Amino acid sequence: MMTPPTSRRRWLTLTLGGLAALTSALGQANTDTTRTAMTVWKDPNCGCCQDWVDRMAQAGFAITVHDTGNSAMRARLGLPSRLGSCHTALVGGYVVEGHVPAADIRRLLKERPRALGLAVPGMPVGSPGMDGPAYGDRRDPYDVLLVTRPAPGQDVTTRVFSSHR
Repeated sequence: MMTPPTSRRRWLTLTLGGLAALTSALGQANTDTTRTAMTVWKDPNCGCCQDWVDRMAQAGFAITVHDTGNSAMRARLGLPSRLGSCHTALVGGYVVEGHVPAADIRRLLKERPRALGLAVPGMPVGSPGMDGPAYGDRRDPYDVLLVTRPAPGQDVTTRVFSSHR
């Protein structure tokens, strides 16, 4: 059993010193500037792509953008055009196609499934980057798909990774 401090002044000194150390440790944890690198290929004239990039930067990703279009890179990374959208990203060794929410990307990076990556085919209204004032309050349901790494000679398959309703 711990012996109580002998005076109120000693008790305050110990308590406030402990709080100061805890506050300092928490402050250091919150100022960690390590950001996950993400490379994005998009059309330079696409506003929704830039909105998505801005959202990813706000979510803590360090973004490198190539305004060269994304079709060639999507094909090079092995993602079929049927799963395509207006921008393609590479993060942590995974392909991210389309308007995938940051929380789903973080989950992918945490769980590290054996997969090619994530895709939100098309451009569903209400998804990140497709949710600005021009769309009003409209929110269409959509799924984020986990895309498998195909076996040689096979096509990719998908399953629902998360649903947004």
